[in-house]
Amino acid sequence: MRKYSFEDLIKLMEDLRERCPWDREQTHESLKKYLIEETYEVLEAIEKGDDEKLKEELGDLLLQPVFHAQIAKERSAFSIEDVVDLLVRKLKDRHPHVFGNAKPEEVIENWERRKMESREDPFEGIPNHLPALMKSQKIQERMAKKGFGFRNIKEILDKVEEEFKELKEALIKEDRERIDHELGDLLTAVSELARLLNINAEESLQRANKRLMDRFRRLEKRIKSAGKELGDLSFEELEKLWEEIKRNQ
Repeated sequence: MRKYSFEDLIKLMEDLRERCPWDREQTHESLKKYLIEETYEVLEAIEKGDDEKLKEELGDLLLQPVFHAQIAKERSAFSIEDVVDLLVRKLKDRHPHVFGNAKPEEVIENWERRKMESREDPFEGIPNHLPALMKSQKIQERMAKKGFGFRNIKEILDKVEEEFKELKEALIKEDRERIDHELGDLLTAVSELARLLNINAEESLQRANKRLMDRFRRLEKRIKSAGKELGDLSFEELEKLWEEIKRNQ
């Protein structure tokens, strides 16, 4: 059986925009949420190591640039062919060690230097809609490359403790605006700690979220198996069960 090609996908997208009411109504703005959702579903498939699911989710993600390019083509802005052409040119330009005579180590050094020198704004290229923790770490990576950053783990740990102390002071004063400010500073310091530890803060928090959900599911299961509900147990009893589940996870 013949496999469908990329050209078949492009033609299908054109047909859908002509004949399907829902597809015809979509805009760049209305599709933004789907691009984000599909990206995270790809990440989840990668985390699970499920090749079949990854294949499916990559297809769903691929649909998004094809969809956006078709909308752009209809207003004579650009086509998917233009997108591919620009991408190929960019990749070739960024890999002179493959398509030219440069040495790999020279390419990496020169590429980073060119990118930094070409930016009028030091934060150019950091998407506004990145998850806040990921964005924070990227911002601080840019600052560090400019020579403004913590030099070692002790310095940033001291900063984390300082920000935590300031948050506690704001809590004592019950100043909501100040609490929000200090909490943001504390989260920023923690993301900088992750950078110095060479840990992806966003992925670390995602793993922590998974552990949290798994532990809570186990907690509920344990309580329900005993014929009770969460509200039937005291805080101390719940804490004891929680610590036991953490130890056995």
